[in-house]
Amino acid sequence: MNKNSLLAIFFILAFNIVKAQELPVKSNNIPYEKGKEYVLGGITVTGLQKFDEQTVRVYTGLINGQVIKLPGDKLTSAIKKLYSSKQFSDVDVYLSKIDGNTVYLRFNVTELPKLNKITITGVGKSKANDLKKEAELKRGIMVTENLIVTTRNYFKKKFTDKGFLKTKVALDTKKDTSDINTVDMFVHIDKGDRIKIKDIVFKGNKALSSSKLRRKMKKTKEKFFGRFWKASKYIQDDYNKDLKSVLDAYSELGYRDARILSDELTWNTDNTINLEIELEEGRQYRFADIVFIGNKKYTDEQLNSFLKIDKGDIYNSKVLKERISGDGTPDSQDLQTLYHNNGYLFSSVNAVETKVKNDSITVEVRIREDEPATIRKVTVSGNNKTNDHVIFRELHVKPGSLFSRQNIIRSIREIGQLGFFDANVVPDVKPDYQNKTADINFAVTEKGSSQIELQGGYGGNSFIGTLGLSFNNFSIRNIFNRKTYKPLPMGDGQSLSLRLQVSRTYETYSFSFTEPWLGGKRPQSLSVSVYLSNQYRYDYQTNKVDRNQSLQILGSTIGLGKRLQWPDDYFSLSQNISYQRIKLNNYGYRVGSSTDILNYGDLNNLSYTVALSRNSAGPSLIFPTYGSTFSIKAKATFPYSLVKKQNYTEPTNPTSQERQDYLADKYKWLEYYKLSAKGKWYVSLAKKLVLMSNFEVGYLGTYNNELGLTPVERFFVGGDGLSQGQLDGRETIGLRGYQNNRISSIDGGAIYNKFQLELRYSISDKPSASIYTLAFLEAGNSYDNFSSFNPFNLKRSAGVGVRIFMPAFGLLGIDFAHGFDALPGLDGGINPQKSGWQTHFIIGRQF
Repeated sequence: MNKNSLLAIFFILAFNIVKAQELPVKSNNIPYEKGKEYVLGGITVTGLQKFDEQTVRVYTGLINGQVIKLPGDKLTSAIKKLYSSKQFSDVDVYLSKIDGNTVYLRFNVTELPKLNKITITGVGKSKANDLKKEAELKRGIMVTENLIVTTRNYFKKKFTDKGFLKTKVALDTKKDTSDINTVDMFVHIDKGDRIKIKDIVFKGNKALSSSKLRRKMKKTKEKFFGRFWKASKYIQDDYNKDLKSVLDAYSELGYRDARILSDELTWNTDNTINLEIELEEGRQYRFADIVFIGNKKYTDEQLNSFLKIDKGDIYNSKVLKERISGDGTPDSQDLQTLYHNNGYLFSSVNAVETKVKNDSITVEVRIREDEPATIRKVTVSGNNKTNDHVIFRELHVKPGSLFSRQNIIRSIREIGQLGFFDANVVPDVKPDYQNKTADINFAVTEKGSSQIELQGGYGGNSFIGTLGLSFNNFSIRNIFNRKTYKPLPMGDGQSLSLRLQVSRTYETYSFSFTEPWLGGKRPQSLSVSVYLSNQYRYDYQTNKVDRNQSLQILGSTIGLGKRLQWPDDYFSLSQNISYQRIKLNNYGYRVGSSTDILNYGDLNNLSYTVALSRNSAGPSLIFPTYGSTFSIKAKATFPYSLVKKQNYTEPTNPTSQERQDYLADKYKWLEYYKLSAKGKWYVSLAKKLVLMSNFEVGYLGTYNNELGLTPVERFFVGGDGLSQGQLDGRETIGLRGYQNNRISSIDGGAIYNKFQLELRYSISDKPSASIYTLAFLEAGNSYDNFSSFNPFNLKRSAGVGVRIFMPAFGLLGIDFAHGFDALPGLDGGINPQKSGWQTHFIIGRQF
């Protein structure tokens, strides 16, 4: 000990908590009075390596001239601050001298060493770098005993969690001579072999077989040859969860007293383990009486219809809980939701076991209804581009209306269906119990809604260029307001689309506009579209294009749509009138049989379409997880031939010109009727996993058999389902695993049917990019007439694919599909070769 008197203040550091202890002062010719207040005259610091004295003084919080006690709270606080800075491993305070009422202190500190570099061996370089990042081992951090222990344990757990139960981690630090007070860390990891589970043995189980209990263990599996979808490994946390799943399985069968008496892990000589689980099942219970208490709004009979549990049913606590407070799905049928959907926001419903007699359990459902709550205020936030009224008009919650959980969920779906926001819409409900009201804010995240299509390619011996612009949140009322151009006037929910496609052999121009709320007060839509297409004759022998031989299609459509309230408000009715003129200039257009070739003339197609549809799928447009969509559509022209009673018998031995005149007159006004039905259902199987089922059927008919089937509006089945610039009313129906349109005859079919199952798994639902994978089974066919129609004669396929939705480019995807059946030959025969594997690229639409 030096000549200075020592004021020994010793501290114990445990789990970063410092406890100062007052020890007797050892006087060494510098007497001081315990508990007396002194004026701090100065602080010196010793033991420093990298820090300077002023930095340590600042850490202590002590100031010269400050009044302190020896010992006292201020001095204790100063030492705690130094420890809490995590820069020092030891702090001692000494009394330097006392001059009257002035005291001088010396802080002796031991600095913690800093980490210079870390070396991890025993694993690959990439894995080592990942471990450094995950453990947050960065150059410059202070190396403490706690850091060493936690790092060693973290690395070991990292591998034991993956089944390497015998992982060993050696960690050492060595002083780095290249810098002051720094150390290098060396870690060696010996993970050994992955430990697999040889046997899972249950004892004491009678009601459930051992195989059923093993299936209930989702993460802990026995090893066996061929298991590739779920590795056999032992992870303690997962094992504990699986043990709970075993007990849950018993509870769902009425064995509420089932318990695990013991579970033991034993090692085998082949470096595998066995798990032995001893059970006590107990007795099986059943529901006795179910008594409702406190219900005034609903009768016992009404509540029982929701609870769906009868006296004598096997006691299942899980089902009881779900029927009382919900299963977590949007359409949950439970008592709490029943009250919340009808204004009783502050209600509570609880089930209590009140009596257990022999094997019967009496349950009281205790209900506190309280008073109905109304919605005071509804707001939206996060919509930087979309105007408020576009969102508000879609909401099913209004100020002054009764609170309804169902209407909130429906509002979330409707916001998602707009396509302008991320699917994760978050409603913030702020209840006011005193006034029996609630405020609701819908927080949305805006995403890009406009899309650009810019393509260039080579096909049909010519370059094909495509430019498409789609603005799905347009504002036409601000089109002359320059201040709203960011870069275009947006925010009113209107759709505007422009598309141009040009090649040597054809050119197509189209424009469309949709106003979803005509007048702004009711959900009545107005849509207008105009298109023009020119197609030119191509000579495959000379590789030349003759623009004097052309087919021109000019068309326009105007339509009105309306959301219905009956049978429910998911229904909508749409109607449109369209006109199309097909102008032939020495082109050679096939209008009937192989000999019915029309070179000149105009074909006019004036039609009326009505469609009834229902769409309850949601909440996302891109990846629906529940609900369904279906539509029934009829499209028809006027039956000109029946009114005019024209004779369509072909002239005898006509000249070439007479035959052309006959065909031009026969098909001057096209006539047909067309019926179709489509339906899709979405079922959530697990988190992010959805099953989509689909069916489609279509029929194209004629009023007059003498006139025959119209040359337009045919069904073309096969391939990716994307239309390729044809504007003659044809419907392109995708059936992956086959070439485009190859299932139909060369002129298209009059009947088609299609069935589809698709399993989808969401990888990402971020606004910047929504990604999901899929696996599918499909079957369908195309038929020329009823005589060849056979709903069971289907072309089958299966495959896998991926979809990526990016707001700027729309939906992109690729599918790999295998067609199992033979293709129809172009000559009407059957190609004996199966379609086999096909690759399909998807742009701009979903199946």
